[in-house]
Amino acid sequence: MAPMSLTQPLTLPADGRRVAVLGAGSWGTTFAKVLADGGSNVVMWARRSEVAREISQSRRNSDYLPGVNLPRTLWASARIPEVLEGCEQLYLSVPSQSLRENLRLVREFVPAGIPIVSLMKGVEKGSGLRMSEVIAAELEVDPARIAVVSGPNLALEIAKEQPTAAVVSSSSLDTASEVALVARAPYFRTFVNTDVIGTEFGGVLKNLIAVAVGIVDGVGYGENTKASIITRGLVEMTDFAVAYGAQPETLAGLAGLGDLIATCESPLSRNNTAGRLLGQGYAYREVIEQMNQTAEGIGSVAPILELAAARGVEMPIVSQVAEVLAGTLDPRHLAPHLTTESDEPQGE
Repeated sequence: MAPMSLTQPLTLPADGRRVAVLGAGSWGTTFAKVLADGGSNVVMWARRSEVAREISQSRRNSDYLPGVNLPRTLWASARIPEVLEGCEQLYLSVPSQSLRENLRLVREFVPAGIPIVSLMKGVEKGSGLRMSEVIAAELEVDPARIAVVSGPNLALEIAKEQPTAAVVSSSSLDTASEVALVARAPYFRTFVNTDVIGTEFGGVLKNLIAVAVGIVDGVGYGENTKASIITRGLVEMTDFAVAYGAQPETLAGLAGLGDLIATCESPLSRNNTAGRLLGQGYAYREVIEQMNQTAEGIGSVAPILELAAARGVEMPIVSQVAEVLAGTLDPRHLAPHLTTESDEPQGE
């Protein structure tokens, strides 16, 4: 099917900034709604023309956010040049493992000098690069113009305007602040920091721990087991992130602990759901077939373990998740008494 052009011309009100969002899944659509509710004119790129048409004409994205009405200042198109023309900020919300190929599609159309914002939580397979590093390489953008957003942000809850908060991080405090002023709404509060490494790795690593919690939930273990994995998982997250230059306090904040709690405790979490299916005995291939959205945690297990090994960081919980995915560990054996490789007493 040829790319669609909007039935109604893409003319948005002149009295507001214009921002673009690449990706029309649940999180991309939700964040586009946040931006529109915050006063921006938002144009989304949807790969499928029928999704773009539904967003623009019906103000719905029924595949990903059923029952949610979208703002009138939010439009969508399957034509990349149309989406990016004149945009003042660009937000990226595509699957992490396809980011590089998507950037190659759009780079000639991205206006020079604008902030580029990653909404993604993943590590690229093969290279082990964080999403901001892939963006800098493919778009040849100064890292000071790149920002990342992370926090306890379950898409459907935010789409229903339930209050939450997030962190906007950039190596440039000016860029972080510029993005934070736009990426907010009455129900969505943003804070800023300059610890890009900690903010990005917090968003990646919590997905892996959420898979582990989902596994033991699927097995039938209770709250003690899950709480033990969450607590020890936060230690693994912090040790790993600090080894790569993060500030430990970042992992104790919204982008670490806050995101970890939300992702591990909610049935809305795709990573928790994927883990629960694994715990119920489904094979990795069967889990992928059942999931109609990407569970980033599953794809990040292998590259994270490679990065951990390179810095000598032990990650027993994540290692056991890898074994469950490979079918070499019975999900029933992923439990608190196995989440440390040492016989020494463990601190809190």
